[in-house]
Amino acid sequence: MSSIQTGVTPAYKIIVQAEKEVAFDSPDHLSPWGTRRDNSVNQRFNNKLYHLYPMGRFIRVLDLGCSGGGFVRNCVDDGCFAVGLEGSDYSRQHRRAEWRTIPEHLFTCDITRSFEIFLELNGQAAERAQFDVVTSWELMEHIPEPDLAMVAANVQRHLAPGGLWIMSVSPRPDIINGVNLHQTVQPRAWWIRKFAELGFENLPAYVRYFNTQWVRGPKYGYSDSFHLVLAQGQNQLPQIPHEGVLRRVYDRWLGSSPQKFLAGKF
Repeated sequence: MSSIQTGVTPAYKIIVQAEKEVAFDSPDHLSPWGTRRDNSVNQRFNNKLYHLYPMGRFIRVLDLGCSGGGFVRNCVDDGCFAVGLEGSDYSRQHRRAEWRTIPEHLFTCDITRSFEIFLELNGQAAERAQFDVVTSWELMEHIPEPDLAMVAANVQRHLAPGGLWIMSVSPRPDIINGVNLHQTVQPRAWWIRKFAELGFENLPAYVRYFNTQWVRGPKYGYSDSFHLVLAQGQNQLPQIPHEGVLRRVYDRWLGSSPQKFLAGKF
């Protein structure tokens, strides 16, 4: 590994070791567009995500292609452990959006090359971080097809048993200033087959569970994008909850002062 970045909070240290710290040859870095504009959030997605887990369970979230870091900031504010990785250093250099407010949770990293994320908790020996959820909002189409296998391997290495990989994907070109930022343009069925080859199964029931509540997608200005929820098999998956009393209990708990206090103690 050629790069080591650290982020320190009162309770833990995040260590990112990356073979390549910035995707210098990526069109998104050479012609920054989304990386200097986007900062998407949707609290309704966050709440639906939390409902998948038992109350009091502290969720660990990794956001790939985090751009301005808004989603990561939302998760941190809700009491989660969250890390964002962004291929371009535009937002970091300009201290844009949440790179100014939570820099200890945001890192640059070329995810098409090998990387490792470690967590050092309360001075104990650092261990590789395992995430319950990995998200990729309008990211995968920016990855050249030959590099998809490495991205998937990086996710597999950091996804906890029963973890979910949640994403939105655009199936069309995106030409900005004469540069096509979308390097793998394929329909939904192609992506499902490709991820199956890489060891991930699409879970339609979870896509239906989130319904229209996503951080990015057709409801939020990306009219033709679609969503996938992937896992490495069906074992230990979180249970899709029933509506009703349980939801109301969660809503009182999420983001509450006790949850935020306990989140720092996990």
